[in-house]
Amino acid sequence: IKMTTTEEVPVNKNKKYRKPKPWDTDDIDHWKMEEFKVGDMSSHLLEESSFATLFPKYREKYLQQVWPNVVSCLKEFGVHALLDLIEGSMTVKTTRKTWDPYVIVKARDMIKLLARSVPFEQAKRVLQDEMTSDVIKIGNVTSNKERFVKRRQRLVGPNGNTLKALELLTECYIKVQGSTVAALGPYKGIKQVQPLILRFIITIVF
Repeated sequence: IKMTTTEEVPVNKNKKYRKPKPWDTDDIDHWKMEEFKVGDMSSHLLEESSFATLFPKYREKYLQQVWPNVVSCLKEFGVHALLDLIEGSMTVKTTRKTWDPYVIVKARDMIKLLARSVPFEQAKRVLQDEMTSDVIKIGNVTSNKERFVKRRQRLVGPNGNTLKALELLTECYIKVQGSTVAALGPYKGIKQVQPLILRFIITIVF
């Protein structure tokens, strides 16, 4: 009787528990955003979620003008919006009529954009499934205020041409305000915006 032994092929420990996925084929678009519709959530939310953000005094008049539109826009998603002029804050909160559990995060991003001088017509686009936003801090690039102002103006460019070029390149809406840059657009574009802006400002030499 001949005894035969089979040598076990060593398996990479990182792939030890990895199993084949026959459903994961090359024709699947992993970046595609599936639309969330009314009725996809079987029941209402059990707990209330809310977010608040402060806004500068100079935004008060504009926010008063557009707030009815903000309330109407968020009402479609079952989200309640509150403007407090005494405290200088905007608040969004879920209700029993909220049909998308993630929309409260989108609503939070929208009021953050409104506080950073982004027009309402642009800010409301963040509620779309394929859109996201980011607020990039650029004030800590340099401690010299005069140098910072020059670098920020260089980012905007003459007649805003540099900013327009960045918007075309990333397919994002970009707003420079104070010591921050607000960006709004598709996920791929937002991923490109932050390193572009920071590299552009940091590498400028005066």
